[in-house]
Amino acid sequence: MTLQSFRRGYERFLEWICIVLMAALAAEVVAGVVFRYSGHSLVWYDEVATILLAWVTFYGAALAVLKHAHMGVPEIVRMLPPGPRVAAVAVAQLCTISFFVLLAWVGYSVLEILASDRLVSLPEVSEAYAISVIPISAVLFILGQLLVFPEVLREARREHGAAGAHA
Repeated sequence: MTLQSFRRGYERFLEWICIVLMAALAAEVVAGVVFRYSGHSLVWYDEVATILLAWVTFYGAALAVLKHAHMGVPEIVRMLPPGPRVAAVAVAQLCTISFFVLLAWVGYSVLEILASDRLVSLPEVSEAYAISVIPISAVLFILGQLLVFPEVLREARREHGAAGAHA
C-alpha cells in the first residue's frame, strides 16, 4: 500500500465518521424538537447535542488537515526564497505536530481525572467518554499532518510563483 492510497483511505474514513456524526446530530435534534413540541421533552437532548457537535467539530477539523482547509497565510511563505520557505514550512509543520502531541497527552491525562464523573442528564455515561474526542482527534491530527507533510514540503520546494503551494 502506498502512502497516497493510505491517505485516501484515511480521508474516506474521516469523511464517514463525520457523515455518521452529522446524521446522528441531525436525527437527535429533530427528535428533540418533536418530543419537545409534543410536550414530552427529552432530558438528555441538549447535553447529547452539545457532545455530538463537539465531536463533529473535532473530527471535521482532523479531516480538514488532509484538505489543507485550515486558515493560514500561504502567500507570506510563498514570497520567501526557496531555502527559507522550506525551513518555514518544516518549522510550521513541526510546531503543529508538537502542539497536537501535547494536546493528546494533556487530553489523555484529563480522561483519567474525569473517569469517575458522569454526564448530568445521562448519569450512566462517563464524562471521560464525551471528552475522549480531544486526545483521539489530536492523534488523528498528528496522523493527518504526517500524511500531508511530504506534499507540503514538495510544494515549498517549488520555484517562486508556482501555483498551488500550501503552507
